[in-house]
Amino acid sequence: MREQLQRAAELIDSADALFVCAGAGMGVDSGLPDFRGAEGFWRAYPPYAKLGLRFDELADPRHFAADPELAWGFFGHRHALYRATTPHEGFGLLRSWGGGTRGGVRVFTSNVDGQFQSAGFESVAEVHGSIRHLQCFARCTTDIWPFDTGVRVDADTMRAVGPLPSCRRCGELARPNILMFDDLGWIPDRTKGQLDELREWRASHRDAVVIEIGAGLAVPTVRRQAELASAASAALIRINPREAGVRHGRGISVEADALPALRAIDALLTGG
Repeated sequence: MREQLQRAAELIDSADALFVCAGAGMGVDSGLPDFRGAEGFWRAYPPYAKLGLRFDELADPRHFAADPELAWGFFGHRHALYRATTPHEGFGLLRSWGGGTRGGVRVFTSNVDGQFQSAGFESVAEVHGSIRHLQCFARCTTDIWPFDTGVRVDADTMRAVGPLPSCRRCGELARPNILMFDDLGWIPDRTKGQLDELREWRASHRDAVVIEIGAGLAVPTVRRQAELASAASAALIRINPREAGVRHGRGISVEADALPALRAIDALLTGG
């Protein structure tokens, strides 16, 4: 592990730009729940264990039509949790490393929690959307707008109580601008703009060092992006406590959680 960390530090120290690809594991050290498997989800949300509802069943847009209080209870609680969570130190380390390079740092993430923005990152591509933004459930408009007010949720039933978010144009029900399971109603315009900007940056920084963090194989979106991005430079640092193997020559595998790994690399960079 020491050798892998040293190689990672050397790559980062010599980088002209950094490209961070982050999955759900990036937020665990901030105290956000790990939804790995039904048991992990139910430990975080006991009321859903009693109902026998899994994460993939709740993250389904059909509930906004069939049972909007159930749908907004789930997403409203997550919205409040994410806004109240302080990003861990590792976010700041990544931002600092990237800020010291000529090309800067860009982020590609499957997370919808807004943690990178809370940590001060300006250029983040959220491939699955954002819980901090809303859209009309009926798609009367393609507008996407910030969601700041939150939703009151009964802690015992995990159902929304009181007024639900509404479309600022037609007044009907609004939903998070998140790509859910079997979701044909998601409006991708905001994410598309972010991805277009990222592609332009990548075209000028194809040799950027790629740091992939907390991305597993269950939903391989982040891994595919990291491997594709690192194909030109073959400079990939993969940080994950499981399934961290890297196939190509300059790929570095760090089998660890996000924060301990980032701290260890920073200690080598700073001589701490």
